[in-house]
Amino acid sequence: MTGNPKTALRQRLRAARKAHVNTLPASIRALVLKRPPVQIAHMVPPDAVIGFYHATAAEAPATGYAKFFQEAGHTIALPWFADRQAPMAFREWREPYANSDLTAGPFGIQQPGDDAEAVEPDVLFIPLLGFDAEGGRLGQGAGHYDRWLATRPNVLAIGLAWDCQLVDNLPLEDHDRPMTAIVTPTRLYGPF
Repeated sequence: MTGNPKTALRQRLRAARKAHVNTLPASIRALVLKRPPVQIAHMVPPDAVIGFYHATAAEAPATGYAKFFQEAGHTIALPWFADRQAPMAFREWREPYANSDLTAGPFGIQQPGDDAEAVEPDVLFIPLLGFDAEGGRLGQGAGHYDRWLATRPNVLAIGLAWDCQLVDNLPLEDHDRPMTAIVTPTRLYGPF
């Protein structure tokens, strides 16, 4: 295989993920990943700030977990970018039920407004493009999560994915940060 092996794998996994999601009725998609597995909920400290992501159409949904943890009294956050060159930061997500406090960010993804409070997650739920059974993660390729996690080794990093995103071997590099656990609609991998 020529070129970066991650590039071809990302293309294959994006297509597989999209095809999988297109087979699921909207009513079913709305039901998956509504509540975290008990093992995951017990890993989260009572006063933890929890970071999530605002899922794109093909990503495993994270909003159900955000609602669950907000109802349990946690501060909820989403990635926030000042511009396309800025490092990823997090700001409070006050309205996971209505999304009324979100605006389009520089990458076209919904993020909290500029007036939202800056926070630092203790636990981070992360989208995956691909993953392996040992906690390896393949992201979109920009490295935002890997860079953020590299400077915060004590953050619990939990991936959310569809089952079809599991691969036997990932071409991981030294900068790729492993997950603490990975949750799919049918299985919990880890904690590692």
